[in-house]
Amino acid sequence: MKKMLGLVALSVLLMLAVPAAAQDTIKIGATEPLSGTFKDIGERYLEGVVYAAKVVNESGGLLGKKVEVVPIDSELKPDVATRKAQNLILKDGVKFFCGGTGSSVGAAMAQLAEKQNVIMFTYGMDASSMTGEKCNKNFFRPGGSTDGRSFALAQMIAKKGYKRVGIIAQDYSFGQEAVAAFKKKMAQISPSTKIVAELYHPAAMKDFAPYASQLIAAKPDVIFTPNWGNDLTLLLKQGRPMGLKQKVYSYYINDEVMIKSLGDDKLIVGDMGAEVYVLSIPNKKNQEFVAKFYKDKGYYPTWLRGKSYMATMMWAEAVKKAGTTDIPAVIKAWEGLSYDGIAGTWTMRACDHQAQTPYWAVEIVKNNKFFKQHAFEGPATMIPAKDVEVPCEQTGCKILSTMS
Repeated sequence: MKKMLGLVALSVLLMLAVPAAAQDTIKIGATEPLSGTFKDIGERYLEGVVYAAKVVNESGGLLGKKVEVVPIDSELKPDVATRKAQNLILKDGVKFFCGGTGSSVGAAMAQLAEKQNVIMFTYGMDASSMTGEKCNKNFFRPGGSTDGRSFALAQMIAKKGYKRVGIIAQDYSFGQEAVAAFKKKMAQISPSTKIVAELYHPAAMKDFAPYASQLIAAKPDVIFTPNWGNDLTLLLKQGRPMGLKQKVYSYYINDEVMIKSLGDDKLIVGDMGAEVYVLSIPNKKNQEFVAKFYKDKGYYPTWLRGKSYMATMMWAEAVKKAGTTDIPAVIKAWEGLSYDGIAGTWTMRACDHQAQTPYWAVEIVKNNKFFKQHAFEGPATMIPAKDVEVPCEQTGCKILSTMS
């Protein structure tokens, strides 16, 4: 009997120990592919989250507590990500999760967040449906979407006066949503512009010659593509020597790893992109952030690092505003919150939990202030958030629209 009572007492102590430990820190699970093909993407996103936690902790912490980032290798598999996250929720009481890679992973994590009443936010899972018809109260996107980015690029192309556009995209939900948004915006702002080619290909293609040939034959004035990673690299590497000379307007033109992998700056100089974060954003907060990061790390907080940093800092601001880690309170505090950070002012819209963000248009130039060894971002020009906004009633997010 004494032995049994002792075991019961020990069990109670162990149960109490978890909340006690949790009270000392605010843990955030960062769900990224940290192994496999997209490891470099996941690691750069994670680094931005970790650096944000470092800045918060050096400033006194969050609600007087230390922020601890818990890396989760999603392997870019929804079931793996949710299983590992569920374990952290049940065993360690983790209430907050984030991620940037894989809209399928994000959709699964959003469902888990709603089921377990935790918060999931993303800074890079761009499929608009996640804050559209698939929205839920526990999911936030402090970052861009396919709608916003495609709208921004459509405006850039229309402003240049191009009248014939060739499109090439990866043939899955992300690519399809990106193209649909681009065509919608282009039809609104420049009805006389024609889509002379609209091509889709499987992700992770090795041979772009057939697609490049079709684009060349269509004689577009400019190319639009949401392609990323190796699919953008090979399109340029294989298409340029074949005669694909048009400027490319791309979602992720400022990926420094992709630019280096091209091996020849001539393949990309003059191409343009639009992002929610670029190194050359001309405000004091960003310039100080870039200088401090470089001093700390010896390299720049390019692309993914800056996006995840800004988003994580906005999350911290929501928790600070709530004054507690209680999930309903944080949700309420984040809705309508405006955060003025390194990428300008982001406002979290209550109706769909999609941040309204400015985009930054950049051209890839040979002579830039960040890298001598390869081409990179030139000066950034802001495209205001209102210019890329999708009205609440058009998002497809019915649950949150009726709640707000």
